[in-house]
Order: sequence, then structure tokens, then C-alpha cells
Amino acid sequence: MTGKFITLDGVDGAGKSTHLGFVADWLRQQGKEVIVTREPGGTPLGETLRELLLHREMDADTELLLMFAARQEHLAKLILPALARGAWVLSDRFTDASYAYQCGGRGIAVERIAALEAWVQRGFAPDLTLLFDVSPEVAEARRSAARAADRFEREADSFFTRVREAYLVRAKADPGRIRVLDAGHSIAELQAEIGQLLQGLM
Repeated sequence: MTGKFITLDGVDGAGKSTHLGFVADWLRQQGKEVIVTREPGGTPLGETLRELLLHREMDADTELLLMFAARQEHLAKLILPALARGAWVLSDRFTDASYAYQCGGRGIAVERIAALEAWVQRGFAPDLTLLFDVSPEVAEARRSAARAADRFEREADSFFTRVREAYLVRAKADPGRIRVLDAGHSIAELQAEIGQLLQGLM
């Protein structure tokens, strides 16, 4: 018996975190054991690395390597064991974020990220990725209203424009897994669409 792995992704301020609880509740109503986690983070070591990544200045390559170090720990200690026992795992971000932020945002070559992905994941990928898409202007307004900005959230609008474009390139290349949701729609509209996508995994 194996569970399913669902990721929620998008630029900071797209609203994915708002819908994480809805997805978890929907699946629990279907009788599923649900594990909710996040990247970077999800494990004690991953949370320590998260603090460094969000609040310490560092070289772009260091940032990428720490992201994948946290991801390796996440897979080994939480995601894969949970799936093996039949749980469904929901993660706030996964590897698509590395392609968006470190490749699109920072300009690291896609081949280097792909090499790390192959090494760490060995072909493993989410069953479904919900990509919340919104304009950089709307995302920035939501971020500034929500909380104090971390190191990523302080980046310029041009950074988030590149991040968004990289996400959409990923979605176009893998439309069966990555489902783009217009995060400008109402919460009710989005949750109705999400429910339909989740039903397709049952």
C-alpha cells in the first residue's frame, strides 16, 4: 500500500499556504492519513537549514546545495516512509521551487539543478503539483500585508517575474502533473477546482 505525494507551489504571496489546510481536510474526509510538511524544512535538520536559508546571506550555489540537502533529509526521514505506509503527504513547496527560484530567480543553469534532482530523488516525483499563479504585483501586495519579509521575499519584482516565468515553463513541460491554478480567483472557486483535481487521484 502506498500513499500519494501532492505539492503546492508558486511565488511567495500566491496564496498556496491558504489552501494547504483545505487540501488536508478534503483528504481526511476521504479517510486518508495526511502528513502536512514544507520545504525547506519538514525534519529537525531541515528546519535548521530553513532558518539559514531564509535569514542568512549566502552564495547562490550554497543556497541551492542547502535546499537539496534539506530535501534529501526530508525524503529519507519523512516523505518516503510516510508514503510507504500508505499516508498521503502534502508539501508546501518541492523541487519545482528550486527550478523557479534558483534557476529562474538566481540564474543557475538548469542542468546543474537537474543533476542534483536526479541524485537526490532517483526518479521520484510528486503525483500532483498545484501551481498557484498570480502576477508579481498582486503577490507583492499580499506578501507586504501578511508578514515581515524574509530574505527571498525582499527580492525585487524582476526576481519574482523570473520565478513566475520559470514555474510556467515547468508547467508547460509537465502538464499532467503540474496543474496551474489562477490564484486571482476567489477562494471558493479555487477550492472547487482543487477538489476536482484531488478527486482525479482517488
